[in-house]
Amino acid sequence: MQEPKEIACDNVNAAIDSWTRENGYRLDMIVPADSPDTALLSHNGEQILLRCDAGPRLSGQSGDADVLPKGRIRSEKWITGRAGMQYRNLIPGRLGGRLIASHIRLAKGGEVPDYVHYHKVRFQMIFCVRGAIRVVYEDQGEPFWLRPGDCVLQPPEIRHRVLWAEAGSEVVEVGMPAVHETWVEHEIKLPTAQVNPDRIFNGQRFVRSIASKSVWSNAVDGGFEYADTGIASATQGVADVVVIRINSLGGLVKLILPPPEKSFSIFFVLRGNAEIDFNDGGITEIFAHDCFLADATANIDFVGASEFEALVISI
Repeated sequence: MQEPKEIACDNVNAAIDSWTRENGYRLDMIVPADSPDTALLSHNGEQILLRCDAGPRLSGQSGDADVLPKGRIRSEKWITGRAGMQYRNLIPGRLGGRLIASHIRLAKGGEVPDYVHYHKVRFQMIFCVRGAIRVVYEDQGEPFWLRPGDCVLQPPEIRHRVLWAEAGSEVVEVGMPAVHETWVEHEIKLPTAQVNPDRIFNGQRFVRSIASKSVWSNAVDGGFEYADTGIASATQGVADVVVIRINSLGGLVKLILPPPEKSFSIFFVLRGNAEIDFNDGGITEIFAHDCFLADATANIDFVGASEFEALVISI
């Protein structure tokens, strides 16, 4: 196949729609998923590469990979990304391209205009925040529902598809690196006839963590309890994902910091609210769907909380 012909466009999503509907091309690859600026399409042995120079790869990675934002992070506005899903970037700057953390919303209910695809990633997980989403994964059997508190680890290049969603469903997705290619799978149909839940995909194993089956354990300091998703072992230590909740305050409760072998943790507030002392000269209130980061040297204390629960991803 010849080298793809590059075509400049103002809006990649609109250009994909035009080339596929009017000219018979098929989509092969898109990047990045949250706000595409590049797409590869093909037709009868010919390839075209759609490019938009205003994409987030040029403007959305201003952060330093080694410098964490402090305090409550003011996340960005909702934008429309791949397959019509709405994305809210939780970490502006994306730590210099190190990772992307997205709050994703499926505003419309019913069938999702998705397709079987896979991602060129080192790590990727999905956590259901609200609603219900029906998904299917390669070698993992029949489609199933993700409900609030459920979590999946998507190993690198596992084929999968979002099938259906309740209106207003929301998930948190974290992936490394921040910019990665999403490829369309034209050959493999899902669900696959073979079921192999222990299959290893590029060194990692698929995980489905179901909230109703979570086992809660007390933290060492007694102020928190946590539920492990099993992602640490399935990724061979690439990332650790737990849900924490406060079970008592009793004065200042020290925040759970990243394990010694991890660089930092992302905290996404699932419910409740809290007053947190980031030791930066004041008390900060945080609420549901806020996000903040902490490294192993952080000095952060809870000074008040109400029904507080958070998703914690340690990298």
